[in-house]
Amino acid sequence: MKILFSPSESKNKINTHTYITDKSFIFTNLYNKRLEVINKYKNFIQQCKEDELAVFFGVKDKNEIYDFTQDILKKDTAKAIQRYNGVAFEYLNYNNLDKKSKKYIDENVLIFSNLFGPILAKDLIPYYKLKQGEKIKDFNMEKFYKDNFSDEIDKFLENELIIDLRAKFYEKFYTIKRPFLTLTFLKNSKTLSHFAKAYRGKILRILASKNIHSKEALLENLPNDLKIKEIKIQGLKEEIVLDIVS
Repeated sequence: MKILFSPSESKNKINTHTYITDKSFIFTNLYNKRLEVINKYKNFIQQCKEDELAVFFGVKDKNEIYDFTQDILKKDTAKAIQRYNGVAFEYLNYNNLDKKSKKYIDENVLIFSNLFGPILAKDLIPYYKLKQGEKIKDFNMEKFYKDNFSDEIDKFLENELIIDLRAKFYEKFYTIKRPFLTLTFLKNSKTLSHFAKAYRGKILRILASKNIHSKEALLENLPNDLKIKEIKIQGLKEEIVLDIVS
């Protein structure tokens, strides 16, 4: 079982480890490719004026801007799964899982970071800011990571049941080439971003806490406020459409 997941824009400032090294990430053979992106980001920030940085980071607070402009390669780090703290991560509540469930998350969840690319939940990243879809001049990070990391991700997902819990934007980083499951959450027949994020986190928590490794086990352990509306198969994708009934 492997789960593909999105990052969040909001992050904790917690640090548990020292700065990034080639051991910080999965796909160690591609560490230099990651460094290419990180250095482009770092150099771009160094060249920007304060008003440009405020726009780039989407923040006005001078202390926050100062934080984000510190050398990212010298910053302390924490597990990605503990760094991100958006809605999905709140509902996952990783810190309150038992040791076995945490290991399940650490080893099986691949998060698609806007800056660092595809990383495992346990990979170590610093506190940073890069808005979804933001460009560094004309450099397209999604395409770069797709071009350079897809072969390694293919191998990582080989012979695994894949559950794609990514938001649509993150499909730009990697196209799945094997059969996979995806979940759609509807509230009054509509897809609402906040609910979708919350239920992705809830589902991830169930997968980990119940040690789930099959579609059948997942469907048997759905929360009471989710009801299966339909299951649609289109090409490699099996989409489970769920109604939120609470």
